[in-house]
Amino acid sequence: QVQLVESGGGLVQAGGSLRLSCVASGNIFSINAMAWYRRAPGKQRELVARITGGGSTIYADSVNGRFTISRDNAKNTVYLQMNSLKPEDTAFYYCNYAMTYWGKGTLVTVSS
Repeated sequence: QVQLVESGGGLVQAGGSLRLSCVASGNIFSINAMAWYRRAPGKQRELVARITGGGSTIYADSVNGRFTISRDNAKNTVYLQMNSLKPEDTAFYYCNYAMTYWGKGTLVTVSS
């Protein structure tokens, strides 16, 4: 069992920045891929960014160039640096570990 706890969400004006953090704990015996997903009202969950254990990253086209995913394996933590935020980025953001475990989510609201 792995537990994920997200933090860093909040209210920010368009053009601002936020950094989300996700700390994994529990039965962690290897370095696995971690990812950020989001779900906006009326929309399906979508992948925002993913980082493998080896450090390879992928981004959704909608955030590429604005968001950066990174990880600190020693801390079992993944981050999502979000810059140049847009109102359409408003959503619940969820941390994912090993394509299996999910956090409870943290709300990001971007005002115009």
